[in-house]
Amino acid sequence: MRVSGRERAYDFVKHELLTDPGMQGQFINEQTLADQLGVSRTPIREALLMLAAQQLVELVPKRGAYVAPMSGRELTELIEARGVIERHAATFAIQDAPVAAMRDALAAQHLLKGTAQAKEFIEADTRFHAALVRSTGNEILTATYEGLRYRQMRAGMIALANVPGRQDSVLNEHAAILEALADKDVERAREAIDGHLRETLRVQLML
Repeated sequence: MRVSGRERAYDFVKHELLTDPGMQGQFINEQTLADQLGVSRTPIREALLMLAAQQLVELVPKRGAYVAPMSGRELTELIEARGVIERHAATFAIQDAPVAAMRDALAAQHLLKGTAQAKEFIEADTRFHAALVRSTGNEILTATYEGLRYRQMRAGMIALANVPGRQDSVLNEHAAILEALADKDVERAREAIDGHLRETLRVQLML
């Protein structure tokens, strides 16, 4: 199926530009983007209107689309939502935790250390957590969690770019979660998740 210029522009802006730490607080140049994607400015504008309707960019008269940095409130609410879902998942899935899938995601993260592979590192990070949530078998809960994926990617990319050593900390925090799940220790798993998310938020609010 052929992808329209609007869809290409929408996906590129959402998954490439908005997750780029260097674009935070910047305006998107419509002509530069059109030239890069090989389309006219019309589908670019249509895509930006769609993103503005989702409150992912701000349209400023005579200036264009502005990439507003994620606010402290947005970051806090994101972590709160993740905490509710992930703690529930740890409790529900403790007897049949997806240890193998989570271990594979963690192994991938170990191979993706470094700023050049930051996006792939964060993608593996989301697979680690999503595997736990999917293991509940609750499709509505899983879909809700998947809806947070973009914001998780964006916040994670910005944190890695601005906080040296964060990748090592994430690996250690993930290992603690995985170990608790493998031991079928629900309280320790929940505490490890809380600690990981608390540290994640602390780092993100520093930016």
